[in-house]
Amino acid sequence: MRIAIFGTGGAGGYFGAQLAHAGEDVFFIARGSHLQAIRTAGLRLDTPTGEIVIQPARVTDDPAQVGEVDVVLLGVKAWQVTEAAEALKPMIGLETMVVPLQNGVEAPSQLAAQLGAGHAVAGLCGTFSWVTAPGRIRSIGASHFIKFGELDNRPSERTELLRRVFERASVQVEIPADIHKALWDKFLLVASFGGMGSLTRAPIGIIRTMPETRRLLECCMREVDAVAGARRVALAASAVADTMAFLDSLAENATTSLQRDIIAGKPSELEAWNGAVVRLARDAGVAVPTHEAVYYCLLPQELRARGRLTFPV
Repeated sequence: MRIAIFGTGGAGGYFGAQLAHAGEDVFFIARGSHLQAIRTAGLRLDTPTGEIVIQPARVTDDPAQVGEVDVVLLGVKAWQVTEAAEALKPMIGLETMVVPLQNGVEAPSQLAAQLGAGHAVAGLCGTFSWVTAPGRIRSIGASHFIKFGELDNRPSERTELLRRVFERASVQVEIPADIHKALWDKFLLVASFGGMGSLTRAPIGIIRTMPETRRLLECCMREVDAVAGARRVALAASAVADTMAFLDSLAENATTSLQRDIIAGKPSELEAWNGAVVRLARDAGVAVPTHEAVYYCLLPQELRARGRLTFPV
């Protein structure tokens, strides 16, 4: 398969490097100093078991130079999905599918609106990977996975073929029976943990052990569960308990990308996480007071990071 990685950041870079290392036909879309470093010295992936170097790596900032591909793995930030969908159109052929890797539940519908439902699938991933320097990505931990599926959950030849490609690259891969449930399962985790971590500026070890913040974290999760149910996505009755058990297993200093971006004063995925909970809840007629409080309290800093508000901190 011809595979394009649009957005060679932590997630896109990790999975793209694994695929290229396994001999797949991979093209990387990057920009700036990251692009130049990959052109010069290859894409370098540092893992606990050693370094993977993709050199030479086929990399460009112009999708038109790549041409039509079978699959695009979309690794940009959630707020960049619509813009990226327009930019990647030169790589879209009649059978091309685009797999979004963003946290959140709105990217598949955004891609379908921009590219047509036939080109959009739903996807999510899990990896502790990030760019440490131009051309270099660090990956930690042993749990790295990708899940995807057709928007209507039907089995398809193209998703099965992609599953086998990842399997050959020794990547943990799954086509869930219900990809939308899988998206909401992860959304319940990241929106709740991310929002609480951003608001408290504390790692999970603090949030989960203080009775007050643990209770608020559980409230956030129950609200997401209620919104999912209102949108006819039935999560397991144990979804909140299972997610809390997972958070209890994390290292004490664990944080989310949302939290790290907000603390650093960078634009974040707030709108796609807590903002999305509030919007989707309003459309469904569901009350989400905890997420509203989290979102509204974080919004001024988000607008400041985007240059739409100015105030000292």
